[in-house]
Amino acid sequence: MSLAVHMVSMADALCVNLVPWYSDPIRIQSFDPVLSIMNKVVFVEDDPEVGRLIAAYLAKHDIDVIVEGRGDQAEAVIFREQPDLVLLDIMLPGKDGMTLCRDLRPHWDGPIVLLTALDSDMNHILSLEMGANDYLLKTTPPAVLLARLRLHLRQNLPARPAVSDDRNQALIPHKAIHFGTLSIDPVNRQVTLANENIILSTADFDLLWELATHAGQIMDRDALLRNLRGVSYDGMDRSVDVAISRLRKKLYDSATEPFRIKTVRNKGYLFAPHAWESDV
Repeated sequence: MSLAVHMVSMADALCVNLVPWYSDPIRIQSFDPVLSIMNKVVFVEDDPEVGRLIAAYLAKHDIDVIVEGRGDQAEAVIFREQPDLVLLDIMLPGKDGMTLCRDLRPHWDGPIVLLTALDSDMNHILSLEMGANDYLLKTTPPAVLLARLRLHLRQNLPARPAVSDDRNQALIPHKAIHFGTLSIDPVNRQVTLANENIILSTADFDLLWELATHAGQIMDRDALLRNLRGVSYDGMDRSVDVAISRLRKKLYDSATEPFRIKTVRNKGYLFAPHAWESDV
């Protein structure tokens, strides 16, 4: 059975109402007035039938899907649309999905999910190493696909501000903190290392601040996700690991033997307060 036929049978089983096929980019919308939330996904898929079927199913669950058929044009669409999640096929014209994932990661913090027909352990591992949050097969049942996407969307929500009182406010540091040549200014959200301005995304700055304000303490993934996003670690989410890798690169830490943001095996990450005396 071909992939397109298989996708049709899955769609029929779930009573997916197909919508007319429009010219690029395809935009299929559904809105839930109770939730008053519309999540946006850019789906990079070169098979029009597969793109249409999956988009139609997701649209029934309040996900606005924009389908782009070419890998070499996808980055422009993603940066223009600013979606909540990016869904990538691997085999794409112009640029393959793994390369696209790798190129996106330094500039975009949202979840990236690969959806592919390639059932390969090596591709699965490589995609995660390149910054993907998940790797799913196109044979995944639609309901499971939806559940996985919703999980990543929930995990990417900003943490809800806690109700504060005078005691809590006294515990929140607002002044810049310094570790050797490293300076972190939370008011202006600036980071300098040996007088070099380090450009960080909002999410990466928040992660660095969380680690630095707990310097010398081991922070596990669950604590980091709870403090930064208000969600629990599900055992599979790699977003913290990917962000740590980005921080290490920008802060001149070693990728193979990190000494500034250390990995404590089976426990978590540790910000080393005395490892910033030089810029290398």
